[in-house]
Amino acid sequence: MRGHKEASGIEAPPKIQGGKKLMLLAVPVAALAIVAGLWFSGMFGAGRKSGRAANEPGTELGAAGPATYLDVPEILTNLNVPGRHQTYLKLHAKLELGGPADTAPVTAAMPRILDLFQTYLRDTRPEELRGSEGTYRLREELLTRAAVAVAPAHVTDVLFVEMIVQ
Repeated sequence: MRGHKEASGIEAPPKIQGGKKLMLLAVPVAALAIVAGLWFSGMFGAGRKSGRAANEPGTELGAAGPATYLDVPEILTNLNVPGRHQTYLKLHAKLELGGPADTAPVTAAMPRILDLFQTYLRDTRPEELRGSEGTYRLREELLTRAAVAVAPAHVTDVLFVEMIVQ
């Protein structure tokens, strides 16, 4: 396909057809979307996993042997609801520890951990716990409080065994 001659006698460049225009636009957009998806899913080694940076100790696969878990006693508390209607939260969780050496200090600090968890949960509204985003936010808040309570021992994650809002 050749360009057509204009009135001045100069040949104009050939026009790009509709399908070719679409391909020239769609291919780079699709490639960019794939790269962004891989980046945010952590496939390139950058990004965050479970709220912790990828280069923190204990986040590599197979790091320091098997994980150590410690049960948190079941918590039953009322949530922050305006009015006379009460809403309750039943929570059973486990703490993932940095290693077996952290079991004794975390067990000794369990009353402090329970106090910090109860205080935070009593100020939480039921709508803050809805969906995966609410559960993730709750996990991060409880992890922060547990880490403060047991320092210098290490709590690497809070795992929910049971969580019921009624």
